[in-house]
Amino acid sequence: MQRWRGLEDIPQDWGRSVVTIGSYDGVHRGHQLIIRHAVDRARELGVPAVVVTFDPHPSEVVRPGSHPPLLAPHHRRAELMAGLGVDAVLILPFTTEFSKLSPADFVVKVLVDKLHAKAVVEGPNFRFGHKAAGNVEFLSTQGKTYDFEVEVVDLYVTGAAGGGEPFSSTLTRRLVAEGDVEGAAEILGRPHRVEGVVVRGAQRGRELGFPTANVETLPHTAIPADGVYAGWLHAQGEAMPAAISVGTNPQFEGTERTVEAYAIDRVGLDLYGLHVAVDFLAFVRGQAKFETLDALLVQMGQDVEKCRELVAAEGAAQSAGGPSAGP
Repeated sequence: MQRWRGLEDIPQDWGRSVVTIGSYDGVHRGHQLIIRHAVDRARELGVPAVVVTFDPHPSEVVRPGSHPPLLAPHHRRAELMAGLGVDAVLILPFTTEFSKLSPADFVVKVLVDKLHAKAVVEGPNFRFGHKAAGNVEFLSTQGKTYDFEVEVVDLYVTGAAGGGEPFSSTLTRRLVAEGDVEGAAEILGRPHRVEGVVVRGAQRGRELGFPTANVETLPHTAIPADGVYAGWLHAQGEAMPAAISVGTNPQFEGTERTVEAYAIDRVGLDLYGLHVAVDFLAFVRGQAKFETLDALLVQMGQDVEKCRELVAAEGAAQSAGGPSAGP
């Protein structure tokens, strides 16, 4: 899959394509409906499928300081989109100047002059251009002028997550913030993932017999509520069952919020300086401060055992071919 950053990266000989535009943070199951439709339409027409997205999130430029927590960084979104059959991803730098493009200018500069759109696929609430003045109706009228079709796909999906609310990035962020990683996984179609480089912390886990990878998360990452979770630690191409701690470590009067993952039953791991990923499978318990260090150690042992059981059960479900949000 090709990845372009900015209009100037698009090959000059790029031909017709099917395009879909959006932030697509998380590439959740609603997003997947639109992207798959775009890919299917591209295959029917014999042209590539292109996803256009933005960096930073448009809200940060339009309303500085309002950048939402991100469910997936751009490289992760690209991986997920590639898995759906997308041929190219265009990341447009969203600047103040770009935000002032009228809907008509956006159509010409992006869809017509550069991507030579043959079809554009969007959800019913798609808005674009200065002050979000453009909508699918306007896009359809432009399509008649510039020879591209506009297809609207209903991304309305519901389930148990959020008490039956329609799936969305906003709902997913809320569930992650509440620690409901199982609900978030239902919306995403996979576990919520946090990424970053392993850095040296206080090394108390090592001293206590539970050495953890202290993950310095990427900016604006959506981090689950403080507590202990079962999940996986991905490093060097391997997915390892893990007990994950999120919080400030109140037992030792900590103040900085961290994400730490203990690779269960692994000895001698040296992950310092490596980029790793942590997948959250299930919430185990909230953050707590214990009366004694011994009480903490007993609880940590119980946490690890519970995490081992949860990950093993998930692995068994995958092997049986049942519903799963595995790594």
